[in-house]
Amino acid sequence: MVLDAISSPPFADVLSQTIEGIIEVVHTSRYVLIENKSFAQLSSYLDRLIPLLKELNQKDARDSEALKILIEVLNRETKLAQELITECSEKNKFYLLMNCRLIAKRMQNITREIGQALCCIPLASLDISSGIEAEITQLVNSMHAAEFRAAVVEEKILERIELGIQERNVDRSYANNLLVSIAEAIGISTEQAVLKKEFEEFKKEIENERLRKDHAEAMQMEQIIALLERADAASTREDKEKKYFTIRKSLASHPFEPLEAFCCPITKEVMKDPVETPSGHTFERSAIEKWLAEKNFCPLTSTPLDTSMLRPNKTLRQSIEEWRDRNTMITIASMKSRLSSEEEGEVLDCLQELKELCEKREIHREWVVLEDHIPMLVNLLSAKSREIISRSLLVLHILAKDSDECKESIVKVDNAMESIVRSLGRRIGVGKLAVGLLLELAKSESIRDCIGEVQGCIFYLVNLTRSDDNQASRDARDVLKNLSFSDDNVIQMVKANYFKYLLQRLSSGSDDVKMRMAKTLGEMEFTDHNKSSLFEEGVLDSLLNLVSHGNLEMKMVAVKAILNLSSLTKNGQEMIRQGAVRPLLDILYCHTSQQNLCELVAETIVHLALSTIRQDSSEMELSLLESKDTRQLFSLINLTWPAVQQRLLQAFYTICQSPSATTVQELLNECCAVQILVQLCDNHEVRVNAVKLLCCLIEKCNEATITEHVGQKTVQTLLRIIEDSENEEEVASALGIIANLPMSTPVSNWLLEGDGLRIMLRFLRSKKPNGPCKDQLIENAVGALCHFTVPANRTSQQKAAEADVIPLLVQLLESGTSLTKRRAAISLSQLSESSSDLCRPIPKHRMCWCFPALPEAGCPVHRGICAVRTSFCLLEAGAVGLLVKVLGEPDPGACEASLDALLTLVEGDGLHGGSKVLDEERAIPSMIKLLGSSSPRLQEKILTSLEKIFQVPEIKQKHGPSAQMPLVDLTQRGSTQIKPLAGRILAQLNVLHEQPSYF
Repeated sequence: MVLDAISSPPFADVLSQTIEGIIEVVHTSRYVLIENKSFAQLSSYLDRLIPLLKELNQKDARDSEALKILIEVLNRETKLAQELITECSEKNKFYLLMNCRLIAKRMQNITREIGQALCCIPLASLDISSGIEAEITQLVNSMHAAEFRAAVVEEKILERIELGIQERNVDRSYANNLLVSIAEAIGISTEQAVLKKEFEEFKKEIENERLRKDHAEAMQMEQIIALLERADAASTREDKEKKYFTIRKSLASHPFEPLEAFCCPITKEVMKDPVETPSGHTFERSAIEKWLAEKNFCPLTSTPLDTSMLRPNKTLRQSIEEWRDRNTMITIASMKSRLSSEEEGEVLDCLQELKELCEKREIHREWVVLEDHIPMLVNLLSAKSREIISRSLLVLHILAKDSDECKESIVKVDNAMESIVRSLGRRIGVGKLAVGLLLELAKSESIRDCIGEVQGCIFYLVNLTRSDDNQASRDARDVLKNLSFSDDNVIQMVKANYFKYLLQRLSSGSDDVKMRMAKTLGEMEFTDHNKSSLFEEGVLDSLLNLVSHGNLEMKMVAVKAILNLSSLTKNGQEMIRQGAVRPLLDILYCHTSQQNLCELVAETIVHLALSTIRQDSSEMELSLLESKDTRQLFSLINLTWPAVQQRLLQAFYTICQSPSATTVQELLNECCAVQILVQLCDNHEVRVNAVKLLCCLIEKCNEATITEHVGQKTVQTLLRIIEDSENEEEVASALGIIANLPMSTPVSNWLLEGDGLRIMLRFLRSKKPNGPCKDQLIENAVGALCHFTVPANRTSQQKAAEADVIPLLVQLLESGTSLTKRRAAISLSQLSESSSDLCRPIPKHRMCWCFPALPEAGCPVHRGICAVRTSFCLLEAGAVGLLVKVLGEPDPGACEASLDALLTLVEGDGLHGGSKVLDEERAIPSMIKLLGSSSPRLQEKILTSLEKIFQVPEIKQKHGPSAQMPLVDLTQRGSTQIKPLAGRILAQLNVLHEQPSYF
């Protein structure tokens, strides 16, 4: 006996060994995964025993029989606990979970045995401390009351297993979910390979139990195995095929008729839930319950009967289910020929029947797969009948639902994914079914990889997101969500105008992912609508964050993306509002920035500048650059690379077309921009934009600055550009610079020396521009001609006239734009100023002493002989009528230039004759009409001219009355300068007395 063993060695040694055994149990139990809470509870009780045993080891308690029994019990139960720990550490985890209740029960027995032994110790006679005594008493009570149960999760799993065994017809999804729950409970991976390995070990464990003659447990475990084997991970396709075809090959080719015992005596139909009466008769439960609701006896024996006496006939129910399964197997096997029928009706009927079978039970779906019907269903997706395609998609969807194995079977069929994707593009009814199937397939990680690779798939899905069918739209979005795991798929979505996942990655992805997404935005060609959508969805914030990134390549792709999106005016304006300009300028200002990056930034600034040209008048004026930045950015032009120079010049030129043009032009002129730009006009790489910008600045530049920096060399350069350049904008700008040079003799001479007159005329007469710059080219060319008509340089006037400039100018009065007409009128006015001096006197011819000489007909204005080429006379040139027509132009500048030209006819001695000419050409009514002009300058000039013309009595008498009302109006509403002038003319017309102080 153990007690004898205790008496052999010293008691203290035995007690020490017991303590060591308990400590070992407490230590090793910490590493048990199954029932770890129960083991922790047992360890806690054992751990509380150690202080008592150690104190007893210090007392002389060897004569206590109860203590010897306690030591014996402790040694035995500790050994049992250690064995249990070893089992739970080494045995298959599935097996241990199935026995979790038994394990808990064994721990409870160990605890109670020890508690019972503790209860027998005479604590009072052992001379131990009161604290230890109280602790032992409390421990005994706790151990007696202790109840060990399996964990709640484990209990739920066992209940689901019991329910599944009881129901007998649970489907694969039930088994799949159950297997996953078990894996999570025992702490293993839910991957199929891991589950399969663990399950196979479980089956081996059961086989070992059978060999150990534990048949009852083995039978119970066999039922559990049968249930779990229905899970995808528990058995391979080969296992399922072997089991299925073993049964199917034993069956006939036609369904079996039901046995008479299978039919309910009441309904005459095969029973689903057969119940048996005490007399041994079997009925369908629902049918007999309905019978007994009205009668209280058996329909066959008439013996008394009520529902409490009914019992389930499980054996018969199992037989009926097996009969049904066999017939279903035969039916499914026979469908192959029907699915390949040439008759559409036959195929549709078969698909409908197949659909109903698949919906009924999951095992039916498994049989359909095992019969290899999936390839036939996939092939039917290429049928001509829309109804066949729809039903095939529906059956495939049912088959794929909750079955990774079936999903794999579908995808493995040749052209399966292509056929499904093609169906996405069909009518919405078919497309809806196709996207539903794709959504199911996309739940499989392995299949998701290939869905996005099918040509057109993502395009069709994106289109479906915009469908009016809410379900189709929602499913398409869900498929795209599943496919968004792949950067390649996300980029394909962007190409199909679906930006959600690109924007997510751009804001929260890794640096590599952000770079790839930004690169996509920079390289892709978007429609304006797409660019607008990207901005509305918040792309700018993410891109600006990347612009500030320390990595050069990241900055490059971010700036390129901003460049691409900034070409839309609305986006460019929004970028300016959201502060995108500052980080871009900082890159340009940084002396370590690389050329390629600076080029992209400069080009982006050009786009932003373009966006400021057209602004909504209802919003605050948008300015691209602050004054400080205008100066600083322009200062870079001489310090940077030619490609960047070119873009910056283009940006400044563009800004000079915006509402802030005047301010920017003034700032640039303050920066000596004219001097820099004049130098750049000789730089072939940047010349075009330098010339264009210089043209803008010259318009607002003071004469002294122009004279200082623009000399003969510059004029020669500009003439060379006009003659040689193929760029119409550059030519127009070069002409514009010349047109805006001061009207002086040196400039005229430079132009003459540079053969400028020939260049201008050849340009106007032969090139006949028809491009977008047509009007600007002609306007500036005519403006440049003004230098050849300045009165101070008679030589240049003469050369211009000899080159037939005057007829050309007259022609332009009729066909040009307002500015062209204005400039043509200026040139004609300048030429006309010289007409009086150049007019040839009329010679006096003597015919005979008795007859006086007949006067030669002369010019009515210049009172001599005039000619277009020699005296530049407006009457001879036929210009007067056309100048009068220009007075009707809405542009005050054109009206003023025309008026100046016409007034040259009434200068000096030509007042009387010139006034008559103006009257004849109906110029005076047009002049009177201009009294209502919005231009005070033009009004003042008209008043001065009328005051002069009305000195001719006939003119005053004829036109004075029509001028009275406009003049009266001006005396009331005119400016301080206008009122006295209007008053003087009214006095001249005898409407008022001369009272100049009144005004």
